[in-house]
Amino acid sequence: MRWHHQLRWKLFISHLVIVVIADIVLLATATFLASIGLVNTAPLTLSSAAAETGSLSPGAILQAPPLQQFQAVVQQALLVSGFAALAAAVVVSLFVSRRIVEPLLTLTGVSKRLAQGFYRERTRIATSDDEIAQLSQSVNQLADALDQTEQRRLALLADVTHELRTPLATIGGYMEGLLDGVVKPSPETFSLILHESSRLQRLIEDLELLSRVEAGQLPVVARSTDVRRLLDAMRVQFETLFAANQVCLHIESPARLPFVWADPDRIDQVLINLLSNAYRYTPAGGEVALRVSATGEMVTIAVSDSGVGIDAEHLPHVFERFYRVDKSRARQSGGSGIGLAIVRHLVYAQGGDISVFSAGQGQGTTFTFTLPLAPLGPGAIQIPEDLVSAEN
Repeated sequence: MRWHHQLRWKLFISHLVIVVIADIVLLATATFLASIGLVNTAPLTLSSAAAETGSLSPGAILQAPPLQQFQAVVQQALLVSGFAALAAAVVVSLFVSRRIVEPLLTLTGVSKRLAQGFYRERTRIATSDDEIAQLSQSVNQLADALDQTEQRRLALLADVTHELRTPLATIGGYMEGLLDGVVKPSPETFSLILHESSRLQRLIEDLELLSRVEAGQLPVVARSTDVRRLLDAMRVQFETLFAANQVCLHIESPARLPFVWADPDRIDQVLINLLSNAYRYTPAGGEVALRVSATGEMVTIAVSDSGVGIDAEHLPHVFERFYRVDKSRARQSGGSGIGLAIVRHLVYAQGGDISVFSAGQGQGTTFTFTLPLAPLGPGAIQIPEDLVSAEN
């Protein structure tokens, strides 16, 4: 933004204009009155009428002694310039206040409408390049974000309704068939009912967890945590599942790892979510890699897969709540579009950061998050410098 477009400089210039106008009028008035009032320097006295009323007209000035003539000139010059400055201040203030107050009133009205849930409201302030225009753009960006979130919320409600209806209809149909004797009791029937009820339970748990995370009600107790134990737990939990789907799971880490300052239970949730996503979207014969490295004051954990990948247009939104890249595929695989939003909140709550990279469709996806090192103390391991440099 150029300096003369900034609001503070506009206000400064408006005040400067008032001062300049007052100075010009003062100079012009003093010059005019001096030219007509100080020509005759004879020691004359003021007229009685002028003395009584206190008004000094040019005629009265001609009748006054030199000192009083000078004082009269100064008084009238100051009086005229004061009125001129007042008039200029009124004009400039009306102009400036119109350029400032009216847009602010517009912004206030739009913000109230947004607070009432009318997310399609937008400000339409005349094009300019000052702070008010930037504020207007920010309000519009906020409105866009709220509108998009609302649309995703409505889409989620539709998706949740669909996902709830399908298993409930299945469970209800089979139970009715069992009661009527149409469906014979069998392990397959009970297994199907159990599977559908598990889908319901998983969806409800995800929604509840997201609600608690966003409300800041999910406790995160950070402590010195051994990353290797977490990796071993992930290997035990997922190795059989991956092998059953002919997906190769690689876990790579340096020989020694420093402890991290994190909540192991929450990191388990993050890793389970990321590995589950990788498994869900990696076809048979693919690979999933869990890599850990230590750099500087952070430990970096990356989950990569050779699966379907994500287009560049979707990458900035994958961590947003209710966002799903492929709704039909996510529904078939059981995704609800809120798992990665939970992951992001959990990582941020522990002082880390998370990002995603994909070269596009069919090129796989990599999720990378960081965790701070634990302070040195009992049980903490100082990673050797040569190992750090080797990792870099």
